[in-house]
Amino acid sequence: MFEIQPQNPEIYRSQTRRSTIIIALIFIALAMLLSTAAVALFGEPGGDNLRFNVGGVFVAVLAMAALMRSVLWSQPWMAPAVYGWQLKRSLMSVTNVMHKVTAAVAKDDPSAIKLLRFYHLGLNQMHQLDGNSSDHSQLIREMDAHKARMDALGIDTQQTQLNPAWLEAVKQTAA
Repeated sequence: MFEIQPQNPEIYRSQTRRSTIIIALIFIALAMLLSTAAVALFGEPGGDNLRFNVGGVFVAVLAMAALMRSVLWSQPWMAPAVYGWQLKRSLMSVTNVMHKVTAAVAKDDPSAIKLLRFYHLGLNQMHQLDGNSSDHSQLIREMDAHKARMDALGIDTQQTQLNPAWLEAVKQTAA
């Protein structure tokens, strides 16, 4: 279950830039090392070794993917990037069923109403973290209108957790 955590946008952007640079440097070093090794082991002096260079880069991509999953993903310096990825993935899970969410919200379905509130709060945070101010005023208007509706229905507006049961309930009721 994903939960929206308070984040300082400037610190978040600084830390994610840092982790991106570290990952890029690791990848470049790995690609160069594996390409050089492939040419040294299988290449021909003065020959066309492009396929070995490309092969080394391809193996570096695979190795980097494995390294990310097994080692780097859990490093403390990766936490902001992992959080951002999880936030965007959670928002996408709601976006994929948004037509069902809006239909269920129109019928005052509590799960859909909570899900839409989570989506608004998460989208607002994502815009802040990414430094994206376009359409922010439209989002705030939608958030305020939806919050007022929740208040009128007596539903808690602090929906910072994505409950998978809400997604399933919306998929089932709007099917």
